[in-house]
Amino acid sequence: MIASGIGPTEIGLILVAVLLLFGGAQLPKLAKNLGKAQKEFKDGLSASQKDAESKESKESKESAKADDNDS
Repeated sequence: MIASGIGPTEIGLILVAVLLLFGGAQLPKLAKNLGKAQKEFKDGLSASQKDAESKESKESKESAKADDNDS
């Protein structure tokens, strides 16, 4: 049966595998690039959310104007 989650043993094995694949000298570069990628992803997400919110508010304002003109 497969356990639901990753335990300390699995994390240790993953870290050893990464160390063997990339070597000790490459790990800081790898971590730095992962951090940059994560930051860019978060920035892109927040920008798209702001864009969606501005479109919603614009549509609601236009809808309110149309309702006022119908009265």
